[in-house]
Amino acid sequence: MNRTATVLLTALAPVSWGTTYAVTTEFLPADRPLFTGLMRALPAGLVLLALARVLPRGLWWGKAAVLGALNIGAFFPLLFLSAYRLPGGMAAVVGSVGPLFVVGLSAVLLGQRPTTRSVLTGVVAAFGVSLVVLKAAGALDPVGVLAALASAASMSTGTVLTKRWGRPDGVGPLALTAWQLTAGGLLIAPLAFLVEGAPPALDGRAIGGYLYLALANTAVAYWLWFRGIGRLTATQVTFLGPLSPLTAAVVGWAALGQTLTPLQLAGMALAFGATVAGQLRQRPPAAPVQSFSFAEKNARKDSMDVTGVALRR
Repeated sequence: MNRTATVLLTALAPVSWGTTYAVTTEFLPADRPLFTGLMRALPAGLVLLALARVLPRGLWWGKAAVLGALNIGAFFPLLFLSAYRLPGGMAAVVGSVGPLFVVGLSAVLLGQRPTTRSVLTGVVAAFGVSLVVLKAAGALDPVGVLAALASAASMSTGTVLTKRWGRPDGVGPLALTAWQLTAGGLLIAPLAFLVEGAPPALDGRAIGGYLYLALANTAVAYWLWFRGIGRLTATQVTFLGPLSPLTAAVVGWAALGQTLTPLQLAGMALAFGATVAGQLRQRPPAAPVQSFSFAEKNARKDSMDVTGVALRR
């Protein structure tokens, strides 16, 4: 599969995540963020685990637990906490700094030196998202801001570590996704029951909403995401993240009757442009042209002659 097809398939993950807000508000019980996170992660992980039929081995038990905690177990609760405590789309704005986190972490963990273009693209993406989702509001909640930053840092670290560790020999992205969703769901489960109590009563709409979140929004979306991490750079993958709040804005306009102002449309254009720019390959630096003096050329020729004689011997 060519690179463009890989980018487009990976982009379906954040597009799917952009529908989460509408599904949550229209179909699911109110004020149950941890239970919703649990229902997204654990059933999806168990279904994929049954399909993959592969368990971690050796050090990968610990690695799967770490990745599951970063990408799922910590990310989901922190994300929902920030969404409930911050006004409007502030949580999405703070979370949109994720690409900048990945650029920095890639330098430390992957040895990929940050470029001016990647940093500038990350700033433009965050600014574009802010124009789309940010609304006038009062004082910001410090806990909500910290939770939003922590959620972005958690997912960014998980993305970079997923790229650094890769996958065990013979293990595909389906199994890796199953391990992380199951580990993350098991981490959320006791927290959900301790904080929110017994599960709420569910009607047909709620059951349908949870099925959508668990299967399409989580199982398929995260499989595409981790598959993309294996084939693209960590920076390219994370620059697809702004598609999530952009999709949420479009769904709100198309399905929930929300309006889009000219300023929001301009922000969407900026964020989408940054997303496209984030997929462009960096040109490798040109090899320096070496020049030699006449004496140096003769010395190199003599050296090559001696080496040739030695090899013939």
